[in-house]
Amino acid sequence: MTEYTTVSIPKDLADRVDDTIEGTSFSSTSDLVRFLLRSIVIQHQREGELTEAEFEDIAAQLADLGYLDR
Repeated sequence: MTEYTTVSIPKDLADRVDDTIEGTSFSSTSDLVRFLLRSIVIQHQREGELTEAEFEDIAAQLADLGYLDR
């Protein structure tokens, strides 16, 4: 059985995510967050430790998609 934990994000961000995922295969904010985190972790495991530049690139991509405020 998979155990879960809670991650808190600001309500306004959760509302924006809800609007963004409407009409997609993501059924909830949690689904999207799991997908994004899993993608980052997989990339990290494939490439080894992320450099600061790689992390900043990922953060910039997420900001461009509206998931992070910069």
